[in-house]
Amino acid sequence: MSDSLERLYQAVIAARDLDPATSRTARLFQRGPSKMAKKLAEEAIEVVIDAVNGKTDAVIRESADLLYNLTVLWASAGVKPEDVWSEMERREDLLGIAEKLPKAKMPKAVAGNAVVGKASPKPLPKTLPNETLPKATASPAVRRRIVALEGRGLRKRH
Repeated sequence: MSDSLERLYQAVIAARDLDPATSRTARLFQRGPSKMAKKLAEEAIEVVIDAVNGKTDAVIRESADLLYNLTVLWASAGVKPEDVWSEMERREDLLGIAEKLPKAKMPKAVAGNAVVGKASPKPLPKTLPNETLPKATASPAVRRRIVALEGRGLRKRH
């Protein structure tokens, strides 16, 4: 698999300076990281919707689009696939390949007064149904709450 991703990465690097009128990759590079991030997020949402709706073939197709857009964003950010594989190996040594590193615990003083996003200065309620408090990250910004997706009624926009 990593050979295919490496080939994709090299193709993205080769295509970034092509004519944006004929190359989707060059067009993404021309439009910048925010457009790349938007496309990546759109593809991730499509994968999620198709997976929740049990559409295996669509998950495969959308996953290929997701990997393409992730690779374009990596190239823009100066990240190489081997950088990501090195991080995966580091994590495997710590926890095993099928585990994600835990987030740092939020200090109690911050947890009691956490804010959701930038627009809501209100403290979070003590109990949140089906949600958890945001977790601390390396940056000083507080993470937004994650809302679970229900399986019914999810549709992709095209």
